[in-house]
Amino acid sequence: MGQELQILIISAATIGFIHTLFGPDHYLPFIMIGKARNWKLSKILSLTILCGIGHILSSVIVGFIGIGLELQVERLNWFESFRGNIAAWALIAFGLLYALWGIRRWYKKQNHSHQAKLEDTRKITPWVLFIIFVLGPCEPLIPILMYPAAIESIGALILVTSVFGIVTLATMTGAVLAASYGLSFVNFNRFERLGHPIAGFVIFLSGLAIQVLGL
Repeated sequence: MGQELQILIISAATIGFIHTLFGPDHYLPFIMIGKARNWKLSKILSLTILCGIGHILSSVIVGFIGIGLELQVERLNWFESFRGNIAAWALIAFGLLYALWGIRRWYKKQNHSHQAKLEDTRKITPWVLFIIFVLGPCEPLIPILMYPAAIESIGALILVTSVFGIVTLATMTGAVLAASYGLSFVNFNRFERLGHPIAGFVIFLSGLAIQVLGL
């Protein structure tokens, strides 16, 4: 293994960890939705892993297509930036709508029809999050890691991409696991009725942080 490939592998692991840890959108939605809906930890982690795989694979596919067609990296950067912009606004809209739904639910008395609507949102919410994460790109993956690795060899490209994906997924899962487990020991009974509005507002803020601060 050459020195340049070693540097790329170390960079892939480091960038994957830092990019994920400092991007609250990678784990806050799962933590907040799981807490608001009293999901089991296994369900929260399953959704995190599913969305993480979709998030990583979407950029990997774009990167492989770009490399295969010999597209300039600037074109792919523009496309990834465009995807990221859509994903950020989608997360903002989802958080806002979820918060408004939670406030509406808070004010209304529970009845059979309303309970049915709650069950419907439980089915829809995971798919909404999955679509948002598939739309969201791994910004540093293609220009910083995939293109330089492709110059080395196809094997190097696959190895570097795999390291980035594994570390990113492990960091997402670890952050969700640690936070969800920690919150299980905190008594939120007085805020139980506000769980959904709070979750939506936090997701809204995480999307806003991406759009405004570029996190």
